[in-house]
Amino acid sequence: MAEGLVEAGGQVHCVDVLPEPDEAFQMARERVDPRYGGGLEYHQCDVAKDSEVEELFEKIGSKKQRLDGLIAAAAIQHVESAIEYSPDDIQEMLDTNYMGVFLTARAAAKQMYKYKIQGSMCFIASMSGLIANRGFIAPVYNSSKAAVIQLARSLAMEWGRVKKDGSGGIRVNCLSPGHIMTPMVEENFRKGEADKREWENNNMLGRISSPEEYKAAGLFLLSRASSYMTGSNLVIDGGTTAW
Repeated sequence: MAEGLVEAGGQVHCVDVLPEPDEAFQMARERVDPRYGGGLEYHQCDVAKDSEVEELFEKIGSKKQRLDGLIAAAAIQHVESAIEYSPDDIQEMLDTNYMGVFLTARAAAKQMYKYKIQGSMCFIASMSGLIANRGFIAPVYNSSKAAVIQLARSLAMEWGRVKKDGSGGIRVNCLSPGHIMTPMVEENFRKGEADKREWENNNMLGRISSPEEYKAAGLFLLSRASSYMTGSNLVIDGGTTAW
């Protein structure tokens, strides 16, 4: 998604808790074509810590006195039965998957209000916020993604109207992917916490998606192509929830 925004001419700032970006980011940066006019930068930040998020977004917004869009994708997963789930593990998951999205969105909205930018936000939720995935025990992850979907609706209502001073007019939507072959999912398969064949059989296309298949969706939700869309949840799940 970051690459798609760069190709469309965006100055994209990627945020993660790692001190240094991983290999995928470095590869993406090397593929950036300067003819598009975009750029790709990396920042370390723990999205569950309000002061870090506020300071970083203030810094990003002040560079060009604007902030046009946000994709909030931070999430962690912990496979555990509800009976065995510890309160600490519940809190850790919610701190990242829900509070991290909330704090990031709020920090971005402050910059959009400050510079009177009618921006757009995309929260990465999941089909897991709509269903209980067959054969995969993750009650807190699933409910955290349901909370993200509801948060998008609530913020879309709160920030959608343009005020007399020109601020506001911020659109907020969700993207709910199906199963994606990410390092986190590969680890689930390695540990035996999920069955790859069952996941493939659970959707109408009979396969697991790749991150690249959501590239255009991110650009759509952040651009004027979706100018009359807010408070919505775009489901791209290979037909899993359509059975």
